Amino acid sequence: MSSEASASGSDSEYNKRAEPLPAEQMAMERALDLARRGWGRVAPNPLVGAVVLAGDAVVAAGYHAEFGGPHAEVVALRAAGERARGATLVVNLEPCAHHGKTPPCTEAIIAAGVTRVVAAISDPDPDARGGAAALRAHGVTVSLGLLREAAAALNAPFLFAREQAERPFVALKLATSIDGRIADAAGSSQWVSGEAAREHVHWVRAGFDAIAVGGTTALRDNPQLTVRGVVTPRRPPVRVVFDRRAMLNLGVQLVSTAREVPTWVMSSLDAPSSSVAQLENSGVRVFRPTTLRDGLRMLRDAGVQSLLCEGGGALGARLLADGLVDRLYWVQAPVWLGEGAVPAFPGVPPHPLAAAPRWTPVERRALGSDTLLVLDRRLCLPGS
Repeated sequence: MSSEASASGSDSEYNKRAEPLPAEQMAMERALDLARRGWGRVAPNPLVGAVVLAGDAVVAAGYHAEFGGPHAEVVALRAAGERARGATLVVNLEPCAHHGKTPPCTEAIIAAGVTRVVAAISDPDPDARGGAAALRAHGVTVSLGLLREAAAALNAPFLFAREQAERPFVALKLATSIDGRIADAAGSSQWVSGEAAREHVHWVRAGFDAIAVGGTTALRDNPQLTVRGVVTPRRPPVRVVFDRRAMLNLGVQLVSTAREVPTWVMSSLDAPSSSVAQLENSGVRVFRPTTLRDGLRMLRDAGVQSLLCEGGGALGARLLADGLVDRLYWVQAPVWLGEGAVPAFPGVPPHPLAAAPRWTPVERRALGSDTLLVLDRRLCLPGS
């Protein structure tokens, strides 16, 4: 990924310290926590939180709460008022230096009299980057790199979109038994995971531009694929069905509600024209890619920067086998289904241990009696 390292400094420069300053590290952890509150509300902008420190004391904090609204730095500085003069601003992304829907954050920082800025990572966006250089030109000390891995993981879809223009950031969500099965031997999968995990899925959905399932899953489970209960996203995610034959019937919820919440079908050139016409007459947008990768490219061209795949197993396995999954949201339930139960990844080719892909753990926590494990294939670190 390109960056202005020569002008803005290396993202790892903060790590040249023997130990990070405790107050700054705690402030960055708080900034990351605050940033998460914008999940589903700020895209395509990044998730950003900011904390103002006077010495070791937190005097104000804020976060970017909605697209088009004030940025985190401005919210925090307004809350700090005169206490920002001579203070340190801790933020999880390099402050922007351009006029967009709001003025540059660098101008607000300079006007407030902040003397030091600690940012986790530089901004790779060609329209917004350069904030560190602008601040340094006005005598503000800028350090980059504190908790950079955590900051990169938080904004992985945003960073990926600035690095990769050919497909969306793809996350795969699955719920399995502890022996890696998504359904029992009879095919029953409702419910492998518990209520807390199923509620968490709605929070995850809110942060993605689109949610995808395979055609078999759409017909068998008749899902809504909407966000319900925990958060109201700025705009509902597009529902995407990978259905080569365009065989969705008009009674399934994804088709019957297509005029209310967008539904797109990734079909093929071989799909019957009559089936395609039926779907289109119901308000479904139909694409005809030649391959799975081509379908992802079409989604990216249509404005989808992040895609959450929720199954079934065949679609997830194809994405994994083709190296097209960037993140796993893996819920493991404390149940053993045994031989004959449906495996999570049917048909994924084996790897020798020495050559097996290694994923980076991003998060691990309990969801009721289940365990959530979030894994990234790699971190998009600006400047690396």
